[in-house]
Amino acid sequence: MAAQRAESVLSKRLRRADLTAVADVRATLRERLRRRAWGERELADIAELLTSELVTNALVHTGRDAEVTATLERSGPSRLRVEVRDYVEHRPVQRTADGEATGGRGLMLVQSLADAWGVRAVGAGKIVWFELGGGPA
Repeated sequence: MAAQRAESVLSKRLRRADLTAVADVRATLRERLRRRAWGERELADIAELLTSELVTNALVHTGRDAEVTATLERSGPSRLRVEVRDYVEHRPVQRTADGEATGGRGLMLVQSLADAWGVRAVGAGKIVWFELGGGPA
């Protein structure tokens, strides 16, 4: 079995309630994916959107710090994996938002647009993650 070659694209700790960090995370991810020529533009846009949804959820719904990590795996077709860790054990709940609601669509977007996603418990908290394929390495 071939070993996977992975490179860190982004690793950042976010302070609780610092919603300005969401835009910074998006911009940093965009710039680093562009520099590594990963995926098509549309796929990078989806990565930004889903990352901002998970980061926003972690900061808004936990009231605590969070950590975001993005990693490119480049053995075979390249894949981007983004993980957002928070320090609250309760699992996220997918809601159904009505047409006028300004929230409640984040996990629906992740489920609809990611190639894979999930939640796993870690110590005192959890990691919500998603993966997107970027085509040949």
